[in-house]
Amino acid sequence: MAKTGSYSKIITITFASLIIFAAQAKKQIDPYKVLGVDRNASQRDIQKAFHKLSLQYHPDKNKNKGAQQKFEEINNAYDILSDEQKRKNYDLYGDESGGPSFGGGNGGDYSYFTGGRQGQSHFSFRPDQWQNMGGKGSRSFSFSFGRPGGGNQFGFGLNDIFSNLFGGDVGGSSFGGSFGSQFGGSHAKAGSQSGFKTPKFVHTVNSLVFEKEIDDKGVTWLLLSYTTSTMSIQQYEPILEEIANSLKGALKVGKVNCENEPSFCKNHGIHPRKAPRLFVYSYTTTDGGSFVEYDDDWDTKSLKSFCQEHLPRYSRRVSLDNFQPSFVAGERLPRVMLLSTKKDTPVIWRALSGLYRERFIFFDAQVHDAPDPNIKNLGVNAIPAIVGWLSNGERQILKAGISVKDLESAVQELGSLLESFEKKNKKIASSQKKSESESSSKQIPHLTASNLDVLCGEETPVCVIGAFRSSKARDKLESILLMVSQKSLSRRRNLSSDSKDSISYVLLDATKQQYFLNAFDKYGFKSSDSFLVAYKPRKEKYAAFTGDVSAEEAEKFISSVLSGDVQFKKSRQKPMIK
Repeated sequence: MAKTGSYSKIITITFASLIIFAAQAKKQIDPYKVLGVDRNASQRDIQKAFHKLSLQYHPDKNKNKGAQQKFEEINNAYDILSDEQKRKNYDLYGDESGGPSFGGGNGGDYSYFTGGRQGQSHFSFRPDQWQNMGGKGSRSFSFSFGRPGGGNQFGFGLNDIFSNLFGGDVGGSSFGGSFGSQFGGSHAKAGSQSGFKTPKFVHTVNSLVFEKEIDDKGVTWLLLSYTTSTMSIQQYEPILEEIANSLKGALKVGKVNCENEPSFCKNHGIHPRKAPRLFVYSYTTTDGGSFVEYDDDWDTKSLKSFCQEHLPRYSRRVSLDNFQPSFVAGERLPRVMLLSTKKDTPVIWRALSGLYRERFIFFDAQVHDAPDPNIKNLGVNAIPAIVGWLSNGERQILKAGISVKDLESAVQELGSLLESFEKKNKKIASSQKKSESESSSKQIPHLTASNLDVLCGEETPVCVIGAFRSSKARDKLESILLMVSQKSLSRRRNLSSDSKDSISYVLLDATKQQYFLNAFDKYGFKSSDSFLVAYKPRKEKYAAFTGDVSAEEAEKFISSVLSGDVQFKKSRQKPMIK
């Protein structure tokens, strides 16, 4: 019985000591008081408070006694309050892990557990059931020793308690986690001194990531360069995460450790000096992307403004008065225009112009309301709106009365809209290319000594000669004659043959064939850069048009030639090619 009584006393003392020690271990400073914020503070308020205090007490800047401990408290407080689940647990139980509280939080709410989850051992007891505790009342305490091989709600195991109480190590365990640093535990996680978590919007960048995701991809990046051996970046990351979150969809944020990527940092001129450096991969200074350093104050407003300033600017601001998108011959890119009430090009449109800069020609215009005549002429009945033009000049309303919930979803939704329009344009462009390919097989030939008899000999009723003195004039004439040659002109039936071969179209270099032209005009039409000559070989007669040769004028002239409405002159001699 004596042994039994002694054994009971040992057990009683052990568990009493366990409870006292657990209460002391779990006692923590109120994170709200540490950061100086109210219990209903928003995440933005918490981030601001953390950023201010972490800069004030950072060990690299503050050498005062106690600054290191204060800095750890600040980071631990932020770790709890920045995580919604941990914050909720702390508010309910006074403990971020969701376990029972022995201090702090809601002022000593003690939870009673009647049983544990599978794999856990719970000991429930009342204060008055223990000898020598001196406690009275009916409150119950509960303590969990955790799952086998795992942690528990207090961050340490039963072996840890016995080890520290009696100076031994039962099973080789020691304190870990946040308690490890406070009690000298050897198994604390490396780098967990502050308990700061890696921001979820800040990407780790290296040379491979830069090549695949950043370099000339049309997306603006905010990039922090640093070295781990000489500087800490924990105080910078919250503001980077806030910027990334507020411009999500238009901007990405990353960090590069220049100790791991020395060549990359050196080649791009972003290697840090005594402190981290901040850069924006911008598309405003060159056609491609380039790094631009941010050297203003580290505050959210200034940095966000800087990032917005360096978003892509591939959209051309225009006025709707007499606006008509032009298409260069052979160009296949569709045109898109955003109509909005914004004084400047909206962030959404600038982001899209970067992402799709090689697939569309972007425009944007400020409008005031839908009744505006210019808007009505475009067929738009609500703004904001996106108007598009296919490569064949056809106009379409992509979307009117645009409504979006946030920047990221807007970029995704409008991006999908642009891609659908691009698919439609590709079908049109493919048809155009096929048509042009068929036409190109019927190029207008150049008149030479070898083909003179074939093209402008006596077997040809009419030979239409497009003469030029410059390459620009040549290209223009060729395009015009090619178009006219495909048309069935009026009174064509009066020709001896209904075949298109009844009339021949040729080009002539006037600078090299002056002798040929002298057969028609004494001076060889030297005053004209381009002109048309209609020649009837059998009758040795000709008619000339020396005005501004446009498609319309050329068609009129040739129609008059074929219908007999133009007066022909006798040529001075038979034209010859030398």
